[in-house]
Amino acid sequence: MGSHSAVLLQVFIVLCLVVFQSSAVKVDADLNTTLTVDASDSSGSPIPDTLLGIFFEEINHAGAGGLWAELVSNRGFEAGGPNTPSNIDPWAIIGNVSYINVETDRTSLFDRNKIALRLEVLCDTTGDNICPTGGVGVYNPGFWGMNIEQGKKYKVVFYVRSTGSINLLVSFTGSNGLGNLASAEITGSASDVSNWTKVETILEAKATDHNARLQLTTTTKGVIWLDQVSAMPQDTYKGHGFRNDLFGMLANMKPRFIRFPGGCFVEGEWLRNAFRWRESVGPWEERPGHFGDVWMYWTDDGLGYFEFLQLAEDLGAAPIWVFNNGISHQDQVDTTAVLPFVQEALDGIEFARGDATSKWGSLRASMGHPEPFDLKYVAVGNEDCNKKNYRGNYLKFYSAIRSAYPDIQIISNCDASSQPLNHPADLYDYHLYTNAKDMFSRATAFDRTSRSGPKAFVSEYAVTGSDAGTGSLKAALAEAGFLIGLERNSDVVHMISYAPLFVNTNDRRWNPDAIVFNSYQFYGTPSYWVQLFFSESSGATLLKASLQSTLSNSLVASAITWKNPVDGNNYIRIKVVNFNVNAVDLHISFNGLDPNTVQLSGSTKTVLTSSSLTDENSFSQPKKVVPIQSLLQSVGREVNVVVPPYSFTSFDFLKQSTNLEIIRTDSSSRASI
Repeated sequence: MGSHSAVLLQVFIVLCLVVFQSSAVKVDADLNTTLTVDASDSSGSPIPDTLLGIFFEEINHAGAGGLWAELVSNRGFEAGGPNTPSNIDPWAIIGNVSYINVETDRTSLFDRNKIALRLEVLCDTTGDNICPTGGVGVYNPGFWGMNIEQGKKYKVVFYVRSTGSINLLVSFTGSNGLGNLASAEITGSASDVSNWTKVETILEAKATDHNARLQLTTTTKGVIWLDQVSAMPQDTYKGHGFRNDLFGMLANMKPRFIRFPGGCFVEGEWLRNAFRWRESVGPWEERPGHFGDVWMYWTDDGLGYFEFLQLAEDLGAAPIWVFNNGISHQDQVDTTAVLPFVQEALDGIEFARGDATSKWGSLRASMGHPEPFDLKYVAVGNEDCNKKNYRGNYLKFYSAIRSAYPDIQIISNCDASSQPLNHPADLYDYHLYTNAKDMFSRATAFDRTSRSGPKAFVSEYAVTGSDAGTGSLKAALAEAGFLIGLERNSDVVHMISYAPLFVNTNDRRWNPDAIVFNSYQFYGTPSYWVQLFFSESSGATLLKASLQSTLSNSLVASAITWKNPVDGNNYIRIKVVNFNVNAVDLHISFNGLDPNTVQLSGSTKTVLTSSSLTDENSFSQPKKVVPIQSLLQSVGREVNVVVPPYSFTSFDFLKQSTNLEIIRTDSSSRASI
């Protein structure tokens, strides 16, 4: 009986396998898809060299407390407003009222930022009121903690004056004031500091603390004034003030342009709080800073107009300057009164492009950049198209800029993707924030756009809301589908950038964002990694590709050819987004390849996916959702591949002479890019 049962069990297993296999074949057959690519040299169309770039807005402390490496927050004590005494947040007092009185007054050396900090020290080293151990004074915690690293050097600069001699200890300590990470003693006679005096010192850290603070303390009785206190790491990118790790994240994107400095940051909730470029240039000590009332925090404007232009140059990206056009969220100037704003824009262009003898070009030269910056794009305002005075104001700007700088490309706020503009423009701005399903469906958004007229600048897009979380795979895949649609329409889509770019995790004003950071850590969200898939598209050639599939609502693809500047080889890149719960058998067929001289070999597959659509990266798991690369085998003019469910896959096929050996390897090898 046991033997008979075993035979019956074997028969049952075989029948189950047959049923399973036939069922599997049926499912796979339903999901069979063919992508036919015309890879002939003559069939492609050029993709704009400017296609993929970045949009930087001062939001989420992206610059102040982020890319801009200044460690001190509210370094000029101006954030409390012009009335005195005012609060000095985030500065705090070391010592109680029996030892020290601290308040602001209007005795600063600098005309554009009159607030200074007055410290009346009541204690001393002798007498009835002896100062506590460590002294009294003030400290600054920076932007949620200063990252001080062992062996690195930091330049501390401040201005001081006093009614008598001074003996100040400048130090980096732990967040509780304990532990001396680095320090320097600053002394001076009464005659040395009777007037405002600039002090500079270099502190070299003896230990590491990612949550440190800067202290200025004394044990000497008297009255001391402090102003414009700065602490900058000495290892910023090229010494230009940009935090190296965050700059590297931008450089890896290979951006062809950078739009700056906003966004709503440019408009302001009220015009009085809008970003004004003239107040953000010149010596850092003389910049008044301003309260960004849209995102509700103070910026010292150390990252100003000049620094944005320098950032663009350092990235090898074309600068796109967005300026205020006399319109904010809550108020606006009439077109009859907009000429001062027009002149401000013209002066800003001269600052960037004028020779070193011009009024504003000479200021740029004095800041260390005698050669002009390559400014060729300007945007007249941000999201102002439906405002009452936008068209009238815009035409004033357009006429003045076109007359003075006929080569500059002028960008309108008004969307011309579905209907013509009622005013002249070289490009028009297109913004899209929506849910994942709608974002993916927008892959065809520009299919029916007129091929004449100004080109589209898709300067802000992102999946938002519950689909996005703080940077989910689902959001990234939907955005990837949208981007493929933009790439396929790159004859009318000239530029593309995601928004927002950065978020300091201590001040999330917007979700999601491409790059997340704190004082010392950082990671890219899945949306960041999606953008890297398109980094080679700028200046590439778009190939004609036809997708035959029953999954048209959940599968999109594109094909390009591009040259790798590192190895000098040419590649065909197929990008596919599968926004479906099932895997897809994809048959790729290449037409137009000469079989006598060219074959496809040494090819790779790169996949972005994860076990759940809600998966995100984090400081503890920064590479949880990242692209994984492997080598393809058995590649020819007909290729069969499997596209995983809910994934973004890129196939790079190396175009190589027939006399070169085909690379063979274990396709399971994996490497993160």
